[in-house]
Amino acid sequence: MASQPLPCTRPTRADAARNYDRLVTAARETFAEHGTDTSLEEIARRAGVGIGTLYRRFPNRTALLEAVYVDEIQSLVDRAYDFDKQFPPFDALAAWLRSFVGYGLSKKSLWQELVLAIGRESPFFQACKLNVQEAGNLLLDKAKASGDVRPELELADVMRLVGGISHSPDTPPEQAHRLLDIVLCGLRPAAEPAKG
Repeated sequence: MASQPLPCTRPTRADAARNYDRLVTAARETFAEHGTDTSLEEIARRAGVGIGTLYRRFPNRTALLEAVYVDEIQSLVDRAYDFDKQFPPFDALAAWLRSFVGYGLSKKSLWQELVLAIGRESPFFQACKLNVQEAGNLLLDKAKASGDVRPELELADVMRLVGGISHSPDTPPEQAHRLLDIVLCGLRPAAEPAKG
């Protein structure tokens, strides 16, 4: 759905694509359960492939982390387009921001390890960021056009607030969702003062 190509590509040959999907799924699940320092042998075992198959597709841990990250970012971007079709403008934006916070809370260690390995300003992160921005701008622009969101807001404002919530160390999920509710209220235009 996103117009910019993401930095990791799924192979086109059927057997290679199946192994790629199995490895990315196994890595995502294993990282969620045991952290990103899980052994690559464990990931290959869980995927039902040999370690040689893993290394042919992902020559090192960073390459596998990148593939999992891109898969998650693509899912996040796709959700923006799905929400746009399903909900009115403000509800679509709110649903997407909720999914963004949920993603950020669950993938903190993955993001942090990638930043350490390749740097926040790397071409990899820049490509992912462009796709997220395109999806977010679509929803924000529609919510502004409908009058549901302050017209002066820019996506960078909203993402800084939401990123602060989801990347803040030790933020419990309940508090993160409460903070997001406060942000969502703040996105609304100021009420007109009553004339009297």
